[in-house]
Amino acid sequence: MDLDAVRTFVAAADGGQFQDAATALSITQQAVSKRIAALERDLGVRLFTRTARGAQLTVDGQAFLPHARELLRAEARADASVRPGRRALRIDVHSRRTAPAVLLQDFHRAHPGIELDVVTLLDADVQAATAAVEAGTVDATFHAVTVPAHRLPSAIRTARVIDEHHDLLVGPRHALANARTVTPAQLAGHRIWMPGMAAGTEWSDYYDELAAAFGLTIDRVGPVFGNEALLAEIADSAELATLAGERTRYLWPDSWDLRRIPVRDPAPIYPMSLIWRDDNPHPALAQLRGYLSSRRPPDDGEGTWTPRWAR
Repeated sequence: MDLDAVRTFVAAADGGQFQDAATALSITQQAVSKRIAALERDLGVRLFTRTARGAQLTVDGQAFLPHARELLRAEARADASVRPGRRALRIDVHSRRTAPAVLLQDFHRAHPGIELDVVTLLDADVQAATAAVEAGTVDATFHAVTVPAHRLPSAIRTARVIDEHHDLLVGPRHALANARTVTPAQLAGHRIWMPGMAAGTEWSDYYDELAAAFGLTIDRVGPVFGNEALLAEIADSAELATLAGERTRYLWPDSWDLRRIPVRDPAPIYPMSLIWRDDNPHPALAQLRGYLSSRRPPDDGEGTWTPRWAR
């Protein structure tokens, strides 16, 4: 159905005159007449009766009018669903517990008028997430980018926006439980349990290099029963520990008495980038990029450790 003709019909019905419809739509009266006639032929009914007083709706015109208004409302909703700046900005995060999700929540508090659609692409590593951005499934994603820019798709852009420090998580009987901070060297010889980390992912590459740099033992053995089960095991153990991002949000019962201990001197940093298409016109994307850039502290390199691909 020709929505221009439907719009003209509604304007003529509201104005009571074809000339009023022509003025409202900035077209000629002849164009109004042609559109109405075409719509009547399409529907097979008369919609108006022309009288000395103007154009009056027939019974069929009265029956069609509420549906015509709904067609125009549906058109407006369809337009708004994809128009840049009207639909929600769709952002992928690997987990709703980690730093990207925390920063997105902070961004929402700072810009409550910007609608966000925060999603999690299941089992998406950087390659899969980048492909989703390239395909337009999401507007942007957060990942560690381990390859140089020339090896990425031509439309893809990245910017390092998060330098995430680490905390050591241990139970109350662990040898390091009472430390205020720990160094990477102090972690050598302790079992750092991170079950389920898939080989070949960017986070696996990062922890492999971290372990090699400081002689750490990172144990990936064991089924994954979820974060709560992992923390329960650590709380009850004198040997197990795990690493978590400084801004990663975990909750546990007070009775577990888990300790979060900052890792410093040097502080290992997990670098994450925002990944987006350079031709994405959504205005909120530029605002998000500016916000994230302003929140990242200057990179002086002193007292920190980063993997080779981030230097």
